[in-house]
Amino acid sequence: MVRIVAAIAAFVAIFALAGMWYVSRGNGDGDQFAQCRQGQVAGGTSAIGGPFELVNGAGETVTDKDVLTKPSLVYFGYTFCPDVCPLDNTRNAEAVDILETDGKIVTPVFITIDPERDTPEVMGDYAGYLHERMIGLSGSPEQVKAASQAYRTYYKKQPAEDGDEEFYLVDHSTFTYLTLPEHGFVEYFRRDVTPEKMAETVACFVDNM
Repeated sequence: MVRIVAAIAAFVAIFALAGMWYVSRGNGDGDQFAQCRQGQVAGGTSAIGGPFELVNGAGETVTDKDVLTKPSLVYFGYTFCPDVCPLDNTRNAEAVDILETDGKIVTPVFITIDPERDTPEVMGDYAGYLHERMIGLSGSPEQVKAASQAYRTYYKKQPAEDGDEEFYLVDHSTFTYLTLPEHGFVEYFRRDVTPEKMAETVACFVDNM
C-alpha cells in the first residue's frame, strides 16, 4: 500500500510539473554550465528557487542566504515518509560523501513539507542522523508553503488512517535541486539517478563555477 501511494505521488508530481519541465539537450549558447546539464528547464533556471525563510534545528530563523552558502542539494519531504524520503536523502548523502573525496564540499538540505509533525528539533535530529552536514529545516505552514512554491514542488496531506490523526501520509514530488552560490538553482535530479551519477554531475557544475 505504501509503495502504491508513493508511486501515485510521483505520477501526480510529474504531471503537476509537466508545464515547467522538459528534457532535451540544449545548445549551450551563453550557458557556462551547458556541458553539465542533463536537460533544459522551460522558462529557464530562474523559474525555480528563490528566497525562503525557515527554522533550523536550533530553533533559529534562517533564510536561503544563510543556508545555501555552498553548492547544495535541496530536497523536500518529511520524516514520517515510509520509504521514498529516506532513500532519496540517503542517496543525496552518499553523493555528498563521494564529492568530498574529490575535495568538493556540498551541503545536503532537507526541507519538510509536514511542519505539523516535523518540528525544527525533529528535522535537526533527523538530518544529523543522515549526514553530519545535512541541514534540516521546518517552519510555520506558511513558511513551508512559500519555500515549496519557490521550488515548484508539490505536496498534499492525505486523510488519516483508522481515525488516528497522528498517522497520515503526504503525497509529494521527489526532485532534488542543485543550487550554487551566486547562481541559485542550476539542475534537478530524479529519483532514479545514482549517487555516483549525481556526484559526477554536481562536480561538473562546481568545476565550472
